[in-house]
Amino acid sequence: MAEKLFDLRGLKCPLPVLRTRKALDASAAGDILTVACTDPLAGVDIPNLLRETGDTLEETRRDARVITFRIRKR
Repeated sequence: MAEKLFDLRGLKCPLPVLRTRKALDASAAGDILTVACTDPLAGVDIPNLLRETGDTLEETRRDARVITFRIRKR
C-alpha cells in the first residue's frame, strides 16, 4: 500500500478529474491518493468519478480555495 499526493491546484475542469482517473488506473488496490484541487467543479466531478469507479472517498476537506480528497483505491 502506498500513499501518493497529487497537486492539481490551478488546473481547470476537466483536467483534475481526468488526472485523478489516470492516477487511480495506475494505482494498486489499497493505495491512498490525496488529491488537492482549486477548481470548484472538482467538488462535484471527483465524487461522481468515484461513484463510477467504485473507489472510496475517505475524506474531503475544504480550506480557503483548496479542496482536498483522500481516496482509497479498491
